[in-house]
Amino acid sequence: MLGNLGMSELVIILVIVLVLFGAKRVPEIGASIGKGIRDFKRSVNDVDRQIREPERDAVPDRLAAGERASMKAEEDQQPEPRRLL
Repeated sequence: MLGNLGMSELVIILVIVLVLFGAKRVPEIGASIGKGIRDFKRSVNDVDRQIREPERDAVPDRLAAGERASMKAEEDQQPEPRRLL
């Protein structure tokens, strides 16, 4: 649908945009759209990088015996929650 735009259609669209927004606002609008696209690409790349390279600080699935004992001791030290009823 949009792939069939010719040069005359693009010129008409550009004239309409210039009339609606004015010559001063068109570069501002273009800059803000470009900034939005850049931020979107950056966030997509960050998510992709997080998926491909998981964080190094994550706790491994298998813990050493000493680490299990220390984690169990920390869990035991937490107070029991108060009951409302």
